[in-house]
Amino acid sequence: MKTIAIWRLELSSSQPLGCILFRRHADTSQSAAVPVHPHTLTRIMNKRLLSLIFLLLILLACAWGVLLGAWATGRLPAIATTLNVWTPTPTSTPIPTATPFPTPTPIPAGEDVAVIDPEQRLIQLYENDSPAVVNVTTRILRQSFFFGVIPESGSGSGFVWDDQGHILTNYHVIEGAQSIEVSFGEDAALPATVVGADPANDLAVIKIDALPAGVRPLPLGDSDQLHVGQTAVAIGNPFGQFQRTLTAGVISALNRTIQTDKGKVLRGVIQTDAAINRGNSGGPLLDSSGRVIGITSAIFSPTGTNAGVGLAIPINKARRVVPVLIQEGRYAHPWLGIEHLGYAITPNLAQALNLPVDHGLLIAQIYRNSPAQQAGIRGATDEVILGNRRLLIGGDILVAIDDVPLQSWEDLDAYLQEKTEVGQTVTLHIVRDGQAITLPVVVGEEPSQ
Repeated sequence: MKTIAIWRLELSSSQPLGCILFRRHADTSQSAAVPVHPHTLTRIMNKRLLSLIFLLLILLACAWGVLLGAWATGRLPAIATTLNVWTPTPTSTPIPTATPFPTPTPIPAGEDVAVIDPEQRLIQLYENDSPAVVNVTTRILRQSFFFGVIPESGSGSGFVWDDQGHILTNYHVIEGAQSIEVSFGEDAALPATVVGADPANDLAVIKIDALPAGVRPLPLGDSDQLHVGQTAVAIGNPFGQFQRTLTAGVISALNRTIQTDKGKVLRGVIQTDAAINRGNSGGPLLDSSGRVIGITSAIFSPTGTNAGVGLAIPINKARRVVPVLIQEGRYAHPWLGIEHLGYAITPNLAQALNLPVDHGLLIAQIYRNSPAQQAGIRGATDEVILGNRRLLIGGDILVAIDDVPLQSWEDLDAYLQEKTEVGQTVTLHIVRDGQAITLPVVVGEEPSQ
C-alpha cells in the first residue's frame, strides 16, 4: 500500500511561544516533531514577502508600458470602444453654450389662471367682491279676505352695476313691492326705487342715491366663453339672514332652458352646484377671477332648499337688457304675431294632412295688424277633424327663419328672443301651396299683457 503524507501547520502548547511544529502523518507511522526556531521562520517569511512585492512591481511596470505604447500608436480608442468606455479623440470639440432660462411671461390682470393657492384666491375674491353684494328687503301689502291688507316682507340679493348707484337683481325679488331697502353688510339700510324691470328675463334694476364709501361695481365676465367644470362662486344672502355668504362649486351645465313656477321660460341658463338657497336670488355668480358670469335666479329642489342644482341667468343677457332698462325702464321683446298660433309638424301629422314637408310650423291664425300680417303671411283656410282634434289647415308653413331650420315653436321663440331685436328685418322661409318662398318681415314689439 502506498503511504500518503499529510502536512498540517499547527501551534504547539508544549513548546515555547512561537514554536511551530511540522508533523508528518501517514497511515502507518508518525514522524517525531522537529523544533524550528522562531527567528529563522521569520526571516524565511520576510524574504518570500519581499520577492512577491518585487514581482508585483515588475508586472505593474510592464502593464503601464503597454498602455503608453497603445496610446502612442492610436490603438487605445478601439480597445475602449470594445469595452464600451468613452475615451477622448484627438479632434477638438466645441464647448457648448449654456442655454439661457426663458423670461417669465407676466400673467395679465384678471386672467382666470390659478397663479396662487386656490384657498387664498377665494379669500381675495371675497374681500374684493363682497362689499358690492347687497341685501334687498321688500315690503309687500297682501289682500286677505278675512284680515284685509296684511303687510309682508321679502328678501333677496343684488349687486352694484355701476358707480351711479344702480343695482341689478331679479324681477321676482321686487315684484309687487311697495317699498324697497338695500343694505351693505352691517350698514344702515338705504331706500331704493325701481328704475326698470323685465319680467320675461327675470331682471330688474333698482337705484340708491349714493354708494357707500369704498364700494365699487363688480367687473363683468363673458358668459359665452364658459366651460362645464369651470369654477363658480356665489355670494348672496340666503334666507335673508346670513348676509354675504360665499359658496363655491363648478359650472355643471350650460344653455339650460327652464320654465319657472309662474310659466316664464328662461333660456341659456347656467347650472351650478354651488349652494344656492332662498334669499340668494339676484346675487352674482362669479368666476375664479371675481368677474360676474351670471345672476343667481332659481333652484331645482323637491324641498325648497339647495339640492345641488342652482340656476343663473347668463351675464351676457344682462349686458343686453340692463342698459335699456336704465334708459327706458322697460325692455321691448321681439314679436311676429304668429307665435304658438298653429301646429308643429311631425312626420305623422304631415302624412295625415298630406303636407308637402315633414317639419316646420303650420300657421293657423295671425294677430291682426301684427308684423306677420303686414308681411303677407297667410293663416288657415280650412278645418278638418283628425281623431279627436279639430285642426285649422291651409295656412303657410314656416320652415326656417334666416336659414335656421325650425322644428318647434320653442325654436322660433328662442331665435327671436336671443338673436333679434325690435325693428330688425328677418327672412321667413315659407312653403305655400307646395311652393317655397321667402318673405322679409320687420320684427315688432311684443304687446304688454
